[in-house]
Parts: sequence; structure tokens; C-alpha cells
Amino acid sequence: MSVLVVGVSHKSAPVSVLERLALEREGAVKLVREVVECEYVVEATVLATCNRIEIYAEVARFHGSVEAVSRLLCERAGERPEDIVAHLYVHYDDGAVSHLFNVVAGLDSMVVGEGQILGQVRDTLRLGQESATIGPALNPLFQQALRVGKRVHAETDIDRAAPSLVSVALEGAAEHVGAVHGKRTVVIGAGSMAALAVSTVARLGAADIAIANRTNSNAERLAVLYDGRAVSIATIDRELVSADIVISCTGAIGVVLPLAQMAEVRAHATDPLAVIDLALPHDVDPSVGELPGVSLITLAGLADQINDGEDAGHTATAVREIVTQEISAYVAARRSADVTPTVVALRTMATGVVDDEMQRLLARLPELDPQVKLEVELSVRRVADKLLHQPTVRVKELANETGAVSYASALAELFSLDPDAVDAVTRAEGV
Repeated sequence: MSVLVVGVSHKSAPVSVLERLALEREGAVKLVREVVECEYVVEATVLATCNRIEIYAEVARFHGSVEAVSRLLCERAGERPEDIVAHLYVHYDDGAVSHLFNVVAGLDSMVVGEGQILGQVRDTLRLGQESATIGPALNPLFQQALRVGKRVHAETDIDRAAPSLVSVALEGAAEHVGAVHGKRTVVIGAGSMAALAVSTVARLGAADIAIANRTNSNAERLAVLYDGRAVSIATIDRELVSADIVISCTGAIGVVLPLAQMAEVRAHATDPLAVIDLALPHDVDPSVGELPGVSLITLAGLADQINDGEDAGHTATAVREIVTQEISAYVAARRSADVTPTVVALRTMATGVVDDEMQRLLARLPELDPQVKLEVELSVRRVADKLLHQPTVRVKELANETGAVSYASALAELFSLDPDAVDAVTRAEGV
């Protein structure tokens, strides 16, 4: 069994493609269930953020599973498969582990080091657990990934060195409407991105923060935390009329702020307005940016801006060092664990051989002195242990070396180990 990742992100595809693949919670649950129904797929979960959609799966066979999983992603887009396939990437086995650890550390984010990804990976693990689609392979992998993310934040300055996507967007808005301090701000949505937006504008000294969401209780929760106001979606227009900055980041499928609505809101406006659309798919009609006095900042524009910028420098280097260490340690431990069932089965077989021979000896020498019998048995077991010690130590060492040879399989073949016995140890230990 090996881990497979099939996905698409801001690095491999334009935002227009990501929008066609965007998932709400219900869609992610449905996709996970479809993935585990694929042939060769044993476990699965989905990581869906504003700039990536990735399927993680434990598979018994690479080629059949990668084709089936890729096809499911293409079908989601509702377009010709060839239009999506060109943007997909695939990671397998150790490469899949490396990719996940880089993702959770923030090294693969649109804004290098952004902290939101840690919570998003945690949600991905929870999705698999609640759907009962992950087990002894993906569960420990994601648990370790979360530990890697926490270590990165604890041991480096990544939190201070890396701006959030919201911060970068607000810098762009400031060029049009001025600094956030003292500005009237409307935030539409109440998820993790909206919470980050509200906390950021509050920290920057926004004069008034109105929060609108389909579920009013969620908006009220954010309003209490950051001294804002929860407002009804039904009356959002009166808030938009007086707003200086609008940030929309809902999980809705479809436009939340259509052109006609925004044109009516801006009909008599004279002050400039910055509209920030951080949703995937987009919340704001792209034509809104053409209205007089309106500046529209989108994920696509942010991607171009950020990709042209500089890295987080020394901090990112420190993060990469930690991630490299963690990848090496995890891969080594996993390879050693893969060999363990074979080693246990071999030692079990040796114990059985010793037991059989002792029974034969006692059958031939029924009058054997009990003390002599004990000494003979101990001597035979020591011989068996010594003969097996070096091969089992070496097979664990060799398992951590790269190459195509499966030393566990070679050991099982040389000693004619029963495959069912190896599988039984695997199931018992959760390997």
C-alpha cells in the first residue's frame, strides 16, 4: 500500500480552473465517498482551500488508482478532461509525504508561510475521520503532518515573517482608498477566511466593521469577538452604500455581489470603494471592477502579485530545514514499520520450528531429565535467535535505503513465509 496525491493548486492552474473545481463541505464529503469506491483505493480524504483541491488516498496500485481519481476531479469541473488534466499534479509514496509536509508548513501556499493551512489540514483529517474513510495509513500521516506544522510555527518566525492573503489584499486596497485605519468595512462570510479578515481589519483600526452571513449566529460570534456589528444579508445594501472596503469570502457556489446590485449601490457614490474577493469560486461579478470609483482585488490578481514577490527569506529556509528533517524521519519510520510484520512472521516461524523439534526430541527421549530438557531448549532457542538476529537487523537498515529492492519481500521469499501470517501481523499492529 502507498499514499497517492492527485491535485491542482494555484501553482499548477489559473484561478478560473480552481473555481470550476471548488468544493463546499457537502461536495467534499461526496467526493471522498466517490474516491473510496474506486478500485484499488483503500482510504481517502480531500483538502479543499481557496487555492488548492487535493485528494489524498491510500492505494494498492498506482496506475489504476491515479486514473480513477484524476477522472473524478475532471468530472467535477464539468469540462473536457483534457482541459483539466494538464493542470493536475501527482505525488506518490515518499513524494506524497513530502508534499503534505510542505503544504502544512506553508511552503506551498500562495503566501509562503500563511498560517491558515494548518487549520485546513486539520479539517481535512476531521473530514476523513467523520466520513470513516481514513484508517491506519492516512490517519497517522495527517497526525504527523499537523505536528510538523505546529513545530514550524513554534520554532521559526514564520508567523511574523509571512503576511496573510488578507494582509496582501488590504495593502492593494490601501492604494485605492487609503489605510484601513478609520475606514468603514463590510465583511461577507463567517468562515476561517472571514474570521481572518475581521481580525486583520480590527487590528489595523477600522472604524466600523459590519459582518454579514447567511447564518446570522456565525456573524454575531465574530462581531462579539472583534467589536463589530452583525448585519442581515437582506439589508446588506445599506451597509455597502457607506462602506470604504468590502471583503467577500463566502463558501457559496454562485455570485454573491452581482453587477446590477453593486451598480445600484454605487449610483450616487463619490468616495472610492475597494472590493476584495477572496472566495473560490468568486463571490463578486468581475465587471464590478469596472464601476466608477471601484477597485476590485481578486485571488487571480493576488496570485500574480505574490508570485512576482520575494520569498520569506531566512525564515522560509529554516522552515524547509525542519520539513526536510521531518520527512526523512517519517519515511524512515514508515519503511521500518513496513518491514516489521515480515520480521515478526519470521521469528514466529522460527519459534514454531524450535517447538516442533523439542516435541520430537521428547517423544524420542521421554525419560530426559527436566533440567537437561530445559538447557537443551534454551540452547536451541539461543541458536535460532542468533541466526536470525543479523538478518533482521540488516533488513530494517536496508529498508531505509532508496532503491527498487523490497528486502521484506526478499526475506519472505527466502524463508517461504506464509503471506497470511505476514498480513495477520500487519492487521494486528495496524501497520
